[in-house]
Amino acid sequence: MSLSGGNARRGPAKGFLGPIPAEKPAACLVPVYRDEKGALRLVLVVRTPGGIHGGQVAFPGGAWEEGDGSLEETALRETEEEIGLPRERVRILEELPRVRTLVSRYRIHPFLARVERPAAWRLQAEEVEEVLEPSVDELLLEEARGEDERCLPGLPGPLRFPFVRLGPHKLWGATLRIAAPLLPRLKAGEWAL
Repeated sequence: MSLSGGNARRGPAKGFLGPIPAEKPAACLVPVYRDEKGALRLVLVVRTPGGIHGGQVAFPGGAWEEGDGSLEETALRETEEEIGLPRERVRILEELPRVRTLVSRYRIHPFLARVERPAAWRLQAEEVEEVLEPSVDELLLEEARGEDERCLPGLPGPLRFPFVRLGPHKLWGATLRIAAPLLPRLKAGEWAL
């Protein structure tokens, strides 16, 4: 099963009803580091239960705020708030292609960054339940891939979504659409990490 793009496929339901609301700008950091054995790892968060993205696996990030000078600043601010990673330990490598969320109507601007992993993550308890640090190799395993059916608010359903299993969690949706095209590039060594 290919993960290219991680796009949903339409199930038996047909068409959308009503106007589509305007998109809201958001940004996330795609933190990458090498562990003590040299394995390349991504940093992901598991959102706390509740809310539209509750329980989902995501990159640290969130909505743009008026005080943010740029969307890169949004990604850095949100990452520091959510997992306690100070911006001094972050080196932005590249802005990745934008991704839209289907239900919450965010236009996410992802920023790939090489990070220095702290001794311990400081989680923002209201938003982050856990930090996951899978290796790029784990995320590329064929046996970790699957597809399941979901009914999402405001969308005709059910829709089928690809995912990558991470223990009890599933990486899917916008986060997978950011990660899927990036993983082979990381594996190929496109950036000095």
